[in-house]
Amino acid sequence: MADPTDAYTVTADELRQFIERYEQLESEKKDVTEQQKELMAEAKGRGYDTKVMRKVIALRKRKPDEIAEEEAIMEMYKTALGMA
Repeated sequence: MADPTDAYTVTADELRQFIERYEQLESEKKDVTEQQKELMAEAKGRGYDTKVMRKVIALRKRKPDEIAEEEAIMEMYKTALGMA
């Protein structure tokens, strides 16, 4: 007859594996974030505007249609406020 605690042991082992994998990913994410900060510091040191670079990076993630629509609305709002 099977020991009912065997199922618990397997589940506990599997749970531990999930938690450890998650912790490893957290560690890797922290490392990547630090690398990104170092990269931006290097770019800033070479004279690049990192605020604008971050905006360009965000734009590259978006669809062209979304960008065009937002820019059109922005122009309309600027015109309405006499900023165009």
